[in-house]
Amino acid sequence: MWLKWFPWRFVVRRLARAQGFIDPVALLARLRGFAQPSEVGEPIELLRAGMVFHARGLINSRVIQHNLDWVWPYWIVRQFDPHDESFIPRAFSITHVNLTHRNWTAVGWPDLDQYPIVDPRGLLTPLYDGWSLDCWIVTDDGERLLPSHCREAEQHLALEPQPAVTTTTTRGGLALTTCAWVELEDGRPVCRLEVQGHSERPAWLVISARPCNPEGISFIHDIRLDKRRWRIDETEVHFETHPESHLVNDYHAGDVALHLPDARERTQVCCEVGMATAAARYRLEGERRIGLRIPLRPETPRALKAGAWHEERAHRCRLEVPDARIGFLYDAALTTVILHCPGDAFPGPYTYRRFWFRDAAFIVHGLLSAGLFERAEAILDRFPERQDLRGYFHSQEGEWDANGEALWIMERFCRLSGRPLKPRWREAVVKGARWIAAKRLPDDGSPHGGLLPAGFSAEHLGPNDYYYWDDFWSIAGLEAAARLLDAGDPALAQTFRREAADLRAAVERSLARAARHLGRPAMPAAPTRRLDAGAIGSLAAGYPLQLFPADDPRLLDTAAFLLERCFVQGGFFQDMIHSGINAYLTLHVAQVLLRAGDPRAFELMRAVADLASPTGQWPEAIHPRTLGGCMGDGQHVWAAAEWLLMLRNAFVREESEGLILAGGIPAAWRRPGDRLRFGPAPTAFGSISLTLETDAQGGTEIAWEADWRHRSPPLTIHLPGCDPVAVDARSGRIRL
Repeated sequence: MWLKWFPWRFVVRRLARAQGFIDPVALLARLRGFAQPSEVGEPIELLRAGMVFHARGLINSRVIQHNLDWVWPYWIVRQFDPHDESFIPRAFSITHVNLTHRNWTAVGWPDLDQYPIVDPRGLLTPLYDGWSLDCWIVTDDGERLLPSHCREAEQHLALEPQPAVTTTTTRGGLALTTCAWVELEDGRPVCRLEVQGHSERPAWLVISARPCNPEGISFIHDIRLDKRRWRIDETEVHFETHPESHLVNDYHAGDVALHLPDARERTQVCCEVGMATAAARYRLEGERRIGLRIPLRPETPRALKAGAWHEERAHRCRLEVPDARIGFLYDAALTTVILHCPGDAFPGPYTYRRFWFRDAAFIVHGLLSAGLFERAEAILDRFPERQDLRGYFHSQEGEWDANGEALWIMERFCRLSGRPLKPRWREAVVKGARWIAAKRLPDDGSPHGGLLPAGFSAEHLGPNDYYYWDDFWSIAGLEAAARLLDAGDPALAQTFRREAADLRAAVERSLARAARHLGRPAMPAAPTRRLDAGAIGSLAAGYPLQLFPADDPRLLDTAAFLLERCFVQGGFFQDMIHSGINAYLTLHVAQVLLRAGDPRAFELMRAVADLASPTGQWPEAIHPRTLGGCMGDGQHVWAAAEWLLMLRNAFVREESEGLILAGGIPAAWRRPGDRLRFGPAPTAFGSISLTLETDAQGGTEIAWEADWRHRSPPLTIHLPGCDPVAVDARSGRIRL
């Protein structure tokens, strides 16, 4: 008990001042002054992740800039080159982190929670946050092909029979191709790396163990070659062919790459600093192929199915469009979402390999749109265990949107799958809805009266505030809870429905006051905020929640403001934290425009497609100059899910109590001879498949096949450029 009375603040202040440091207590107080008063300053989970991130950056600052003659990953080569547009001055920056090329692509297996990642030049990091394998060609006369030093490379993602990333670099008669994938051997997962080299003159094909990865330094202390096996600390790397030459160095001797021509043969090294490097060399004259395998150790072992990838894709919603790039991005996005949902929903394979309710809601919605109900259900089954005794769905403190998101996506699962509320979910739904009702502020006539408290919410909205994003999700969550409970407890359902209506009324009053203050109907991020990039969060009222009608002036004016003030190179540029072009938030604007029948929706979709990496991935935020990732995970799963949802709504969109077909099919896909197919697409009424064919006269025939569960919904075909046409919901066809 005495700890509560100990004068910690006084002691901390005296110690800081005695050493000439700024008073940390006063500093924190000033920082809090820039945000609305809140019970949570910043989620401890984010602080912890930030500390880990910058701890790596601090190590980077001690190692990289003093050893620029080492062979470093692609991002370091470019970001530390003063002649490159990716260059960032370092000055007194305490940490040096990847802010220009945060791009990578994961390979893996369904239900496996391990994600080997491949960077844009083929650097393979087989283990989470671990060291990497790099491949080079070094000729006898000293010429080197180092992929990380190549400005150009060819990289692509093969989806069949399993995801595999192939990277090819060439230079002056030298060619190097690497291919990485995950497969099962006797039911156990292994990462495979195949290396193929070509040289027109005598050379060495080199496979090197590197104490770094796409984030920076990752320590290696011990390396030992034992016949055809590397032992790298606690991990094994198996060579199909015994190396013909083997070199190692510790940190003080320098990178093994510096001594390749004349290094002394050694089979093992121990480096106290943790910067051991090794090179396994193979003679290369003409063509040669070398294979490696790295056993993977799942954190949560599960029985992995041999034919899992084929099984996952067998019954999913399929897309066929004349634009091959769009089609590939759909299939790649589906693969990404499946891969990162091994019983949980991970927003990324590396930086974001953990759980948030916000990301999970969109990722699970992407799974549902593709008909992957079992995988979605496995994730939702874990929601109740993440709920505290108060009913709060906790992934991070201070994020008051979580309960609404959890309730909304659980109800979406029940509606799209046609399955009733699971008994073990019911208590979580009731507790979650009651938490929202209890969390609201008193309706005291203030701009935020009756709303959710100030919180951190989505980090891209800004400092703690009374975010409308939280309120819109809470309204949707309460309404979802009411629908889920209608059959079993109509009285409680009505209670939650009244609570949703009361919260909606409070939001309407607050928005009306904000509109008078701003002089326009656009919705700011929070009641007393000016219009800024954070207003993107208020679009949730239109997409995905559809709380407002498609033509609501507040939605359209908010979108207009964002399009005018916050777009760079065709994509939404989020100034706050992300400081880059954001693919999934661009698609949120596109979805609002799609609902309104605005043809600019397809322009935004095209812009997002153009921002995808060669392997069909989007980092969380994209550098406007380098077009590489500048924030978050280099393969962002929320973005992949949004791509699935964008295309789904372009073909089949739920609106009120009916369906809109073909509302987002652009003229570019309707040239004579073009054929489009989409389905079977799950909806709240059952599944539907759609086919569009354009004839030589420019007319488009639209055919649909449906499997409705109970009643057929109102069905409207609204092909862009044509008047909407109401049709019979039973299977049929029409020519427009």
